[in-house]
Amino acid sequence: MRIGYNPHKDQPQEQCEYLHQIVIPVYIPNLEGYFKDSFRIFQLCLESLFSTIHDKTFVTIVNNGSGDFVKDYLNKLLKENKIQELIHTQNIGKLNAILKGLVGNEIELVTISDADVLFLPNWQKETTKIFAQVPQAGVVGIVPQFKTYESNCGTVIFDNLFNSKLKFIPVKNRKALINFYDSIGWTWEYNKDYLKYNLALEINIDLTVLIGSGHFVATYKKDMFQEIIIYLGYKLGGCSEGYLDKAPLKKGYWRLTTYDNYAYHMGNTFEDWMKVEPSLEKDKEFPYSNFSKSKTVNSVSYFIKNRLFVKFISIKWLVKLFVKWKGLPQEMIEKY
Repeated sequence: MRIGYNPHKDQPQEQCEYLHQIVIPVYIPNLEGYFKDSFRIFQLCLESLFSTIHDKTFVTIVNNGSGDFVKDYLNKLLKENKIQELIHTQNIGKLNAILKGLVGNEIELVTISDADVLFLPNWQKETTKIFAQVPQAGVVGIVPQFKTYESNCGTVIFDNLFNSKLKFIPVKNRKALINFYDSIGWTWEYNKDYLKYNLALEINIDLTVLIGSGHFVATYKKDMFQEIIIYLGYKLGGCSEGYLDKAPLKKGYWRLTTYDNYAYHMGNTFEDWMKVEPSLEKDKEFPYSNFSKSKTVNSVSYFIKNRLFVKFISIKWLVKLFVKWKGLPQEMIEKY
């Protein structure tokens, strides 16, 4: 039997005080084999996050079927208000866990990160700067990688094809680039020219961005998830990563990365270099909000930029012509 009137009925939600959301799914079932160091690395990930984000950041952790030791640790963080949202679930797959974290708020920017990312100072400020100065930006990564312009970048390359500020420029942080590929287990057999130049877009005298972005940590405009899918049938891989790739393209957004490196990928094995340095430049306030939003592009525009144009520019002789036109040194063109 219900008695009385619920005082919250028909009451509008208060305006959200947060301006940036972080969503991190985590699956650490035990401390054996592949997962031997994973909990220690996850703790470093969160410590680095807490030391580099401003007070208007809403942290969501989705415990995707981890062991009780992870659950207890996260419950403690929630109680201490170090994280603002905690979702416990069975192992439903990485992307389904991310989907749970995306809903329920209207925070403009959302960073989706793996649980083995070591965040560096100023990553949030540099990410926000790009969204503020590049209205077309929809995805912004913080770890430069090789040739990311080759994946899901039809829109940004098409829109800037005849822009002289779209060009190859020297890599800014060669050591960080090497560290990333070491962290994912690559041998040193890759083309070393990839360590020298990357395709970039010069926005203005104070801002240069790289074309494309990786998957393991990136920030998205939240409005691209207004029509969110409710379930993906893979625990990892399959069509799951494609969902996050296609969402910005359907809005006509560009996929970009910061020119310098602002995070490290730790992997599943602890190493001595992994530590959290106290941040002396932690943001005290968030200077930007109300980022420009895009409407869904029509099917013809989407097809031209992300199907027809991408296929056309992938022809071998056109690739060579493109990289030469955009300033890649002559001696690198044949094998780049």
